[in-house]
Amino acid sequence: GAALAAYTEALSLSDAASERAVLHRNRAACYLKLEDYTKAEADATKAIEADGRDVKALFRRSQALQQLGRLDQAVSDLQRCVSLEPRNKAFQEALRALATLSALLQMKAMSCTDSKVEQMFQILLDLDEKDADKKQKAAQNLIVLAREEAGAEKIFQSDGVRLLMQLLDTAKADLMLAALRTLVGLCSGHRSRTAAILAELGAPRLAAVLGVEHEQVSLAACNLLHVMFDSLKEGLQKDFRGKEDAVVLGECGCPGWLLYGESLKKILEVGSTVCSSLGSLPVTENTRMSTSVLLSKLYEDLKCDAERENFHHLCEDYVRSWFEGHELPGKLRAIQTVSCLLQGPSDAGNRVLELEGIMESVLSLCASVSEAHQLVAVEALIHAADKAKRASFITANGVNLLKEIYKHSERDSIRIRALVGLCKLGSAGGTDFSMKQFAEGSTMKLAKQCRKWLCNEAIDAGTRRWAVEGLAYLTFDADVKEEFVEDKAAMQAMFHLAKVHTKKDRSVLYAVASTLVNCTNSYDHEEPDPQMLELAKYAKQHIPEQHPKDKPEFVKRRVRKLLTAGVVSALACMVKSENPALTNSCRELISRLFLALVEEAEDRGGVVAQGGGKALIPLSLEGTEVGQTKAAQALAKITITSNPEMAFPGERIYEVVRPLVSLLHLQRTGLENFEGLMALTNLAGISERLRQKILKERAVPMIEGYMFEEHELIRLAATECMCNMAMSKEVQEMFLAEGSDRLKLMVLYSGEEDEKLRRAASGTLAMLTALHPPICKRIPQVTVHWLEILQALLLSPSAELQHRGAVVVMNMMAAAREVAEQLIASEMLEILSVLAKDKDKPRVAQAAQESLAHAVAYGLIKPNPGHA
Repeated sequence: GAALAAYTEALSLSDAASERAVLHRNRAACYLKLEDYTKAEADATKAIEADGRDVKALFRRSQALQQLGRLDQAVSDLQRCVSLEPRNKAFQEALRALATLSALLQMKAMSCTDSKVEQMFQILLDLDEKDADKKQKAAQNLIVLAREEAGAEKIFQSDGVRLLMQLLDTAKADLMLAALRTLVGLCSGHRSRTAAILAELGAPRLAAVLGVEHEQVSLAACNLLHVMFDSLKEGLQKDFRGKEDAVVLGECGCPGWLLYGESLKKILEVGSTVCSSLGSLPVTENTRMSTSVLLSKLYEDLKCDAERENFHHLCEDYVRSWFEGHELPGKLRAIQTVSCLLQGPSDAGNRVLELEGIMESVLSLCASVSEAHQLVAVEALIHAADKAKRASFITANGVNLLKEIYKHSERDSIRIRALVGLCKLGSAGGTDFSMKQFAEGSTMKLAKQCRKWLCNEAIDAGTRRWAVEGLAYLTFDADVKEEFVEDKAAMQAMFHLAKVHTKKDRSVLYAVASTLVNCTNSYDHEEPDPQMLELAKYAKQHIPEQHPKDKPEFVKRRVRKLLTAGVVSALACMVKSENPALTNSCRELISRLFLALVEEAEDRGGVVAQGGGKALIPLSLEGTEVGQTKAAQALAKITITSNPEMAFPGERIYEVVRPLVSLLHLQRTGLENFEGLMALTNLAGISERLRQKILKERAVPMIEGYMFEEHELIRLAATECMCNMAMSKEVQEMFLAEGSDRLKLMVLYSGEEDEKLRRAASGTLAMLTALHPPICKRIPQVTVHWLEILQALLLSPSAELQHRGAVVVMNMMAAAREVAEQLIASEMLEILSVLAKDKDKPRVAQAAQESLAHAVAYGLIKPNPGHA
């Protein structure tokens, strides 16, 4: 206590930085004895800030950190002590003991996970447990645990599948949801576990859960089935060797088996069912959409033309079986099948449309007096209007019919569908302003009617969804986009539909996303080749034109209005839903949107606050390659300008690493590479755990590759990223690897003309020479220009570059006598002597003084009172 008081008083009297460092270091020892570890750590840190090579302060801080439970940081400090004094037995012993303790704690944590898993199952399966909050928390913990590989394996090994089946058998919705979501975690990306779970669960039990009336449970079961298919398919793609394996692998769970026998027919039977027709299966709009998605997935998984041809024949035979000899009900079933296929595997839908009499039946039924029949026909016509093959046939035969229905029908449900058909045909020119199908002003009138229906809450949501479908086509026109973002009620109604009715009517997702992509112009823009334009003009061919209201200033204004209206929370809801309709193409649209919404740096905070950051992570990890890349780029933009720890709190920050690393792949654009590097630089500067995650994702070789890039900004970003990564021991070791030019490149870049590049490279050298002294001995061996590069840094007009150079020289002088001799034998002695007296640059002067002090200690120069 007395010593503590004395050091505290001495600190209040002392102004000299070197004295204060010693006092802080000694006071840290007092606090350690008094077991006040927080203050001991703070004092030791102040001493280390003054002198990063103060081994006593480092050792004391490691002792304090160990007591505070921050073992990884304690190990880091001890490693530094050992690297500074490799022969110090006390340091070596302490490091060994701490490493053992760390390993023991990890083992304890794992056994703790065992008991945690058991405990969670006990709470969930205890029928007498009445505490709902306790059960909910246990369920949530189980789901979270299943998302980590170690936790998933632990649940699997702890008889977890049998216990999860017990949860499914309770028939309680919340427990069934917890079980299904945990099973998703166990199956994701793990083929052998998926196969074992599938075998244990059994198809009948899974089918029973799919058929549960509780919507969220059946959606979660559908999601589990998709995840299982994907995991098994991934395994097959990796393991497939030849035809001999095909049968065996097919029996193991490849979706291809569904194509044979009666299975495809049964799926088509569900898809062809007309809602509310007598004696039919109990289906909803959702059932049909799910069937289309399933058929699409099965078609995509086919491996060869023969299998695809077989699929087509089965579909054609099924449609013919209803069309021929079943009168009107049969025709309706056939047309409904066509609609289902056109929304799913559209190639198969197009083939069936070609069958004789189908298109004519569609057109004649459009004029039916029965609302139900008319609905089936008009919807089929609309889905057919998407397909270029049929567009000319429909334009010739269907437009007038749809106009008649739109003008004269008394039923909103029919009128709105007819309008969508007209919208689809009216938007055939896409974004080309000069290609108009209808008379001037018609598009605006149709859009106005769509917005009116969208806002009319008296109309059911299923019908209002068609109004969004219409807008998805009409918003190719920039005048329609401008009017839509001015109509706050229409925007709010659309977002409300997306949030609330996503689960009730899932097909709304794609229509909402398409409309918003059009409004934000986040589709791909193809810049026409100027030479081709000239040729087109010469040949008097059509030349696409951009609408004047699609210029950047208009797009920026539209984005701002959508943000103000709350577009982000609607998108976050769309991504959250466990939903078969959230197809990969839909995910891609939402990713494109998010990228447009974060284009301006000032909007990014708001996007994160409304849940955009959280929604982007799953978008960046699954879906189309384009969609994943767009989502990853949006994450990069957020990471560059926001505090990543606030934008992605807790464990979420580690999930951002993989998408960012994906931006470094060679097939990505220069801008994507640059933004990926900038974002990773920010993350690498935060913690060792993040650097380890970046290393684990094999990013370092890619970062190095970009250090050779011709584009100066990419080269600079890569060097800055490497500077932060060099805080990791593994990266430091890489700079000493035999046959590597890494260190040479850093030294040469420290002598480049580009000041920012010099700053990044010399900063990396300063850090490497401080953290890994063997590097100091290697520098004179990598290039003959090393001395002149260091001298140029010390003579630079930039104080920052001078300081970096002075720190490198100081570290090299401290590392070895032979290196110090080479430095002192050159003009460096004179430069250091001048800098040591420079009172305007205290940090540079201090480093120069320490360098000279090392030279005196080695006996290379005589003490000079002027150097003190």
